[in-house]
Amino acid sequence: MKELLLFLSCVLCVSADVLHEDIQIVGCSDSDGEEMYGLDGEEKAYADFNKKEEIYPQPPFVVNPFHYQEGAYENAVANQQICRENMKRVGKGMKDYPLEQVAPSGVMIYTRDEVEFGEKNTLICHVTGFYPAPVNVSWTKNGQKVTGSSINTPYPNKDGTFTQISRLQFTPQLGDIYSCAVQHLALTQPATKFYEVDSSAQSDPGVGPAAFCGVGLTVGLLGVAAGTFFLIKGNECS
Repeated sequence: MKELLLFLSCVLCVSADVLHEDIQIVGCSDSDGEEMYGLDGEEKAYADFNKKEEIYPQPPFVVNPFHYQEGAYENAVANQQICRENMKRVGKGMKDYPLEQVAPSGVMIYTRDEVEFGEKNTLICHVTGFYPAPVNVSWTKNGQKVTGSSINTPYPNKDGTFTQISRLQFTPQLGDIYSCAVQHLALTQPATKFYEVDSSAQSDPGVGPAAFCGVGLTVGLLGVAAGTFFLIKGNECS
């Protein structure tokens, strides 16, 4: 009876409407590791094993920022030890299985904010639809490599592939050309996207209203002329 009640309770839980979805990923390799927590499709926290701290990549305007209790990073370090032990055991049993590889299905480059010449902004290189993780993203400005970019931890998509976003702080200047090059195991050569800072990137706020007013004035004058013409003709007929 207890087993039956447990089964029924699980069925009820599955059939209920889902209000929120969270996910925790623990990954490791011989030289690297990852632990990430996400909620409703957004990355909330991850362990930075280089800086040796827990990172909360949330924008500064968040009213109630998400934070773990103390000891989150130490717990992530312990999980890495467990992960590497499991990797050794699983690796022996799956050493003859070929590694599945899926190239990125989409690479996009765009700015975070509207472009204003001379004002600091952020270039975003959005990479999605690849497996396994991670990808490597490198940036150039006018053909020269640039440093100082950042990249988030791989975030899983519902189809089992991953998404990563790389960011580069920049100051738009007319004529500058930026690129992000994506490297992945399934790519024979990097997938590269370009972003050029041109005059169309920054629109003059006075052009639209001025053109609209000019068209309105022209139409209005034509209407007055047509009305005057028909008025004169009407008087002649009478």
